[in-house]
Amino acid sequence: MARPLAVDLSSDDVRPYFLWSEDTTVGQLRARLVAARGGDWARLVGMIMREARDPDVWRFVTPAEVAERYADLRPLLGRRRAFWDYLLEAWRSDGYLA
Repeated sequence: MARPLAVDLSSDDVRPYFLWSEDTTVGQLRARLVAARGGDWARLVGMIMREARDPDVWRFVTPAEVAERYADLRPLLGRRRAFWDYLLEAWRSDGYLA
């Protein structure tokens, strides 16, 4: 039986609300991100950026990581692409990102 979805992501033992299709905990997701290479990392981060609320994205990746790999992530963002395009461009314009 799958764990219930949780919006409080402060514990590594809960299943994040945005992983509705996988029975994976916050801790397991963090471990997968550390171990992931290339396209697998982009797929995981793209899923987080597409499905999670934007403040929750930063619990798993940094803005610098996203900016550095944005060309790989952008095609994976679906309906959220315009939001992330705007946010990253604004942060670059304001000097928060290189």
